[in-house]
Amino acid sequence: MSEINVLVTGCKGRMGQAVIRAAEDQGVKVGATIDVGDSLEEALAKCDTVIDFTTHHFSDALVAACLARGTRMVIGTTGHTNDELARIRAAAEVLPVVFAPNFSVGVNTLFWLTRKATEILGEGFDLEVVEMHHRMKQDSPSGTARRLAEILTEVRELSYDEDVRHGRFGDVGARTKTEIGMHALRGGDVVGDHTVVYSTIGERVELTHKASSRDTFAGGAVRAARWLADKPAGLYDMQDVLGLK
Repeated sequence: MSEINVLVTGCKGRMGQAVIRAAEDQGVKVGATIDVGDSLEEALAKCDTVIDFTTHHFSDALVAACLARGTRMVIGTTGHTNDELARIRAAAEVLPVVFAPNFSVGVNTLFWLTRKATEILGEGFDLEVVEMHHRMKQDSPSGTARRLAEILTEVRELSYDEDVRHGRFGDVGARTKTEIGMHALRGGDVVGDHTVVYSTIGERVELTHKASSRDTFAGGAVRAARWLADKPAGLYDMQDVLGLK
């Protein structure tokens, strides 16, 4: 595995600080760090890989700058618009990119288990996704919760846009056979809780992951950056990094 030189964006934030610590723990050099007001171009000139956990509003500028310099990208930011997602996918045709809603090894195991459980349990179980995060989180549902629901729709051959119901209020009628409930809770300092609920007459199965530290996400992102070092252009996710596909 090749040595890498990492740029950490949002270095003053909680995730940025966690990524810097994780890089030190894994013996990865942090060549530069930036936050609001710093020069992205100057920082990229010192690095071959960027790890970004900032905001989706920054993604377009970051993608453009990385394309200009040929810089590999690890993106953990969530809440992107469809246009922003399209530009990331287009960049991955030229650059190696790991783009994942969650870099935790445990959560990616949850993704794998969710797919398997949905295949095994079949269409007789009602599906619900519940997530909880700290009061400061700005996007909803979380990228991880959305990915869980996407896995459910893929296995059931449903549509995320048409079959996922975000919360319920009023006289909504009985639950349909195809709907997937999505529920976002916000409060306190919760790092991230996610549960997939399978319910049928007489029994219920729940798959849950709870994160107590951002360090688990940061460590996974640095692991992804190391894995990406000798990979060709393409759009990868943490399932690729962990060999779960």
